Order: sequence, then C-alpha cells, then structure tokens
Amino acid sequence: MVSLGKAARTGLTAPNIPPRLEIRNLVRNFEGRAVVDNVSLAIEPGNVMCLLGPSGCGKSTTLRMIAGVDMQDSGSIYLDGKLVCDTVFRVPPERRSIGLMFQDFALFPHLTVGQNVAFGLKGSGSEKRRRAKALLDRVGLAHFIDEYPHQLSGGEQQRVALARALAPKPRVMLMDEPFSGLDNRLRDGIRDETLDLLKEEGASVLLVTHEPEEAMRMADEIALMRDGKIVQQGAPYNIYNAPADREAVAFFSDINVLRGKVKGALVATPFGAFLAPGVADGTEVEIVFRPQHVSIDFDRSGKGPNPTVLAGTPARGLVERARFMGSESLVEFRMDHDQEVLRATVPNVFLPKPGTPMWLTVRRDRCFIYPFKS
Repeated sequence: MVSLGKAARTGLTAPNIPPRLEIRNLVRNFEGRAVVDNVSLAIEPGNVMCLLGPSGCGKSTTLRMIAGVDMQDSGSIYLDGKLVCDTVFRVPPERRSIGLMFQDFALFPHLTVGQNVAFGLKGSGSEKRRRAKALLDRVGLAHFIDEYPHQLSGGEQQRVALARALAPKPRVMLMDEPFSGLDNRLRDGIRDETLDLLKEEGASVLLVTHEPEEAMRMADEIALMRDGKIVQQGAPYNIYNAPADREAVAFFSDINVLRGKVKGALVATPFGAFLAPGVADGTEVEIVFRPQHVSIDFDRSGKGPNPTVLAGTPARGLVERARFMGSESLVEFRMDHDQEVLRATVPNVFLPKPGTPMWLTVRRDRCFIYPFKS
C-alpha cells in the first residue's frame, strides 16, 4: 500500500514541489491611467515565464503587486489555488514565500558577501553561514564569503544577489531586469548559470525584461505586454513565428512593410500576389516580413535576376547603403516601384556600393498579413 505524505493528504503542495502562480484581472491605476490593465497570467510549476515589453508598459508594476510591495486596485493573486491577495485579504510580503531580485542588486555595502546572502534567514549564526556558503559555492563565489560587495565585479555582485534571493528557499522567484546592468560579454554566461540554478532550486520564475533575446533565451513561456495589457502569450517559438500584430513582429526584429487591398482573397504587390484568406474584399492590409526573409540577386547588366537563384516574383531596387553588423550585413534598398526603403540581411560580409541595381524576392511563408491601422 502506497503511503501518502501529509501534503498529499491535506491537499497542500509539498514544499519541494514548485507552485503554480496565478494572477487574475490585476488593475493598477496612477493618476487616472491604467498602468496595469486587467492582466491575467498563470505560471506553471517550475517554469520560467518572461513578462516582455517596452519600458513603461506595466511590467515592473505587475511584479511589485505580486511581491506585495505595491497594492492592486482590483484583481487577485493565487499560489497553488490559495488566495494570496485581493482588495480585501492580503498575505504580508514576508509570508508569501516569493523572492524578489531587482536590477540594481541592492546589496548592503556594510555587510560581507556571506552576511548579505544570509540576511533575513532564521537560525543560528553557523546555520545561516552554512546556507550562505552552500549557495555561494554553487555560483562559484564561496571564496568571497568574507569580502565586501565593492570588492566584487558587476557580474559577481549579480550572482551574490541571486544567492541572497534564493537563500530563504522561495517557491516563486520574481526578477526585475536582473541582467540589465551587466556588460554584454558577461550576460549570456550569467543568464545560463542563473537559469540552471533556478531550475535546480525548483522555483517557479517570473522574469521581467525589455530584451526579446533575453526572453527567447530564458523563457518556457513569454507574455508580451503593451500599454498595460497582455497582447500575446505563448512559447517563444510561437510568439516569434505567429505574432499577434505588426507591433509584435517589430518588437523582435526590424521589419519591412508592403501595403495593398484585398481582392478575391489576394493582395497584389510588386512581389506578386499574396493570399489573404478570410479578409473581406476592399480591406487595406499590411504585409509584414523580416529582413532575413528577403533574397537578393544581381541585375547582371540589365538582364535581370537569375531565375535559379530567386524563386517567386522579383522586384528591383537600388542599394541605398550597406553595413557589416558582425555576423551578417544589412543592406538597404530604394525600391523602384514606390521609392520606399526595404531592408535585407545577408550572412557574412556583403557590401555592394550605393546605386547598385539588384533584384529582391520575399519568402511568402514568412510573411504576416494584418489589417492596416491608420
């Protein structure tokens, strides 16, 4: 006969099992404006959710309400189905088992590294030091336990701040732009180390960032936020490859845009007709595509492109400028048909001279069609 533990018998989640965090219809107003506007999210146990969006869209305010350092005007927060906070009932921040890590690390300068990590822990001095040393060892900084924060680099301070946030064993970790203060050369390595440690600790994570690359690198799921609302939520692959609108495409990369009207479920363009199924005739639409999905070929002294190189209907443009970006080249064209600029990216070094005529085609399977918004 299998014996159930106390947590299973009582319906409570065992402490070592990551919790499910859910927020329902959160609203926060400032000076008559909804900074957070009816936001609902659910973070599955052990997952990393990235709340992604531009500065000022309400990401950090949402995080602060979940942590309990700010109060919502309406809506509720649940942990494993149990109410944590609404507008009447409120569990104090220190009793929520929710860790919060800010972008500025907020280490105490007058305390040693070990004392910073142990700050807020209960138990004897030796017990707290043992926990601090164990976490510092996992982030490779145990030899700094008796040093002070100013003696550490930015990356080392970030890892100390992470160890301090994890020391009380929070069931949910909230992270507000934790890598924004780091040198670009350090970020990728520290992001990966942080993600490994969070997974080992078994915490459910909500990470706030304005960097799409960071969200794509770290998240199991992304919630894209704009003007206080969640405009799209899903796995990184789906968010990138099936964006909700033009702004969602543009948030992840540069874009090119063609405009046209639907006639018989088709949109006529210089690159040929594009399918627009289900869109009413006469509707103005935008066809949006990324520079990496543009193919190019030389004009061959006025003979046009090589049909074996370019598939589809080509359109001609003149090179406006070309720049090498490190791993690829960005080439801008002034198109013959409308004199608008269209961008293409090419692997490695490709720097044609301004004024060079070239032919371009677009991958139809990588285009998105949306109703035009004036």
